[in-house]
Amino acid sequence: MLTDSKIRSAKNLEKSYKLTDSLGLYLTISTHGAKRWYFRYTFERKENRLAFGAYPLISLAAAREKRDAARKLLASGVCPSLSRKAEKSAVDESRTFRYIATGWHTSSLKLWSDAHADKILTCLRRYVFPAIGAMDIAQIETRHLAQLVKAINDKGVHDVAGRVRQHLTKIMRHAVQQGVIKYNPAYDLDGVVTPVVAQHHPALPLKRLPELLVKIDSYQGRMLTRLALELNLHVFLRASELRLARWDEFNLKVHIWTVPPQREAVNGVRFSERGAKMRDEHLVPLSQQAVALLEQIRAISGESVFVFPGAHTLNKPMSENTINKALRVIGYDTKTEVCGHGFRTMACSALNESGRWSKDAIERQMSHKERNGVRAAYVHKAEHLEARIEMMQWWSDYLDVNREGYVAPYVYARSNAGKH
Repeated sequence: MLTDSKIRSAKNLEKSYKLTDSLGLYLTISTHGAKRWYFRYTFERKENRLAFGAYPLISLAAAREKRDAARKLLASGVCPSLSRKAEKSAVDESRTFRYIATGWHTSSLKLWSDAHADKILTCLRRYVFPAIGAMDIAQIETRHLAQLVKAINDKGVHDVAGRVRQHLTKIMRHAVQQGVIKYNPAYDLDGVVTPVVAQHHPALPLKRLPELLVKIDSYQGRMLTRLALELNLHVFLRASELRLARWDEFNLKVHIWTVPPQREAVNGVRFSERGAKMRDEHLVPLSQQAVALLEQIRAISGESVFVFPGAHTLNKPMSENTINKALRVIGYDTKTEVCGHGFRTMACSALNESGRWSKDAIERQMSHKERNGVRAAYVHKAEHLEARIEMMQWWSDYLDVNREGYVAPYVYARSNAGKH
């Protein structure tokens, strides 16, 4: 006989296996750790099995109740599978959770990229529909949703559990707005998901800038990779914004790089449609040093659409791992010391410490999301542009000064060399 503790402690193995309870009831454990109830029985000399659902959404006690109900049908000469089919056909398909969720997904497509829409639908099909997809949405209670989310959370994928909870809240809100249900049962799921501790991207303290610059200069690998590292330090963009850059985004005469909200997707390249993360055109003023680097890069990759094509083809961008791999080659631990994204932290620290520019101008150049919803609607891509042009040149000059040895940002900002 099974117990809850025995079920919870069951580990997933290389092959699926069964845990037997009694009277035909058993639990299967998949290679991914999914636990599902089945009842094996014989009717008219044919062996069959009936699925009861996933554990822990269907508890051990509930599974035994379902088994006992099925055995009563057998004793009455009724096949449990035929009875189940009759019950399912009685549920109006337009009232099932799957139907309502699919309607919500379709109505939201205009708000999402194709990749994001596919990601949400895949999540629902994998984690939600198997458990509650066929249920009448009006019969779904908070406890059903809590068990579903908790089962995902208990697998250790806390971020997935959090996203599923968000999807459930929005789907149920859609059902309320459509008049299918009167109350959103997903509102009371606080405490079900383990809070995810924010993982900050590692960045070097500014006093180690001279060391970083020397190590980048000494990189012995592909020239285009070294130039990508150096340009990334000057423009401090997000990884995808940099590596997916196209030459037609640049106007080197006026020293401006325009990162579009979205780029044309490339077959076989994951997330290749990504542009500026905030889904709004982002202007990057280019310092004299950045333009000089881009001229060197164009001499190498100018025949490609991409500023940084891959090592083996001009028709695809460089790998998403290239920058961090290069940092590891020159001696850094990208999990604890510095990663490509950490360049943003370093630049932001120096610009704030200098005291020369307003926080608004720095935040606009960092392309951080505006937290004030009303104000966000009026933020213009060229806001604080004059200050940002000066700021980006100051940062590149500051990098050059640190090649000779560390200078604190506030010291440089107050020196004659720091004035423009």
